[in-house]
Amino acid sequence: MTRIALGLAYRGQQYQGWQSQPSGRTVQDRLEKALSTFADETIGTLCAGRTDAGVHALNQVVHFDTSKERDPFSWVRGVNRYLPADIAVQWSAFPPADFHARNHARSRRYAYLLLESAVRPAVEAGAVGWVFKPLDQTAMEAAAALLLGEHDFSAFRAAECQSPTPVKTLRAISIARRGAYWRFEFEANAFLHHMVRNLMGTLLAVGQGSRPPGWAGEVLASRDRSAAAPTFAPDGLYFLGPRYDAELNLPTHTPAMDWLP
Repeated sequence: MTRIALGLAYRGQQYQGWQSQPSGRTVQDRLEKALSTFADETIGTLCAGRTDAGVHALNQVVHFDTSKERDPFSWVRGVNRYLPADIAVQWSAFPPADFHARNHARSRRYAYLLLESAVRPAVEAGAVGWVFKPLDQTAMEAAAALLLGEHDFSAFRAAECQSPTPVKTLRAISIARRGAYWRFEFEANAFLHHMVRNLMGTLLAVGQGSRPPGWAGEVLASRDRSAAAPTFAPDGLYFLGPRYDAELNLPTHTPAMDWLP
């Protein structure tokens, strides 16, 4: 058996998230069906980071085992032939036999793309979040600084989260603006269920002036989900992918990433 790693990009609007469901309307279900058809054998996959319904990915990494022998790029073009237009394999690689897409990830990265406008998005509907009140970047950056480091992030954890611990290390948050669009980036060793969307809700409450920057630290210290802002929309959330040890030589960038402002 050969272990293979793939990098995927997908739009999450039409899917019930990554993880397989009885409905079959998930990214994992579509990918495994395409892989199994191409390889002419049943293939199961494991991903680096599960995404929720409506959330997108630009470099989701999966691994699987197969008895079939194919050239690396055949796993890209061949599998894409059987995938819908909004899911595409970006690259393939042959990592060591013990490679594990989830357990070997040193960190994970997300970006949130947000439109600040008096008018809701149209052409980019489903691909960006939206606020109509002006945002204060300085205030949001001050709030973000209070969230960095190793903490108990229970205040930003969904009730259905299955993580064995709420303690995570948030390594970086960056906030940038380009025209009417804001880009928020988050990197952590791992994320709790809805953690990024809950962080976004809190940062935006500060950015819109309804809360002071120091409130973010108070929410974090409370370890109480009810103390934080509501979970923000999934529309503008993109999984940028995991980071692995350099010796694995796995791609950290895909052409899909150049689409984001």
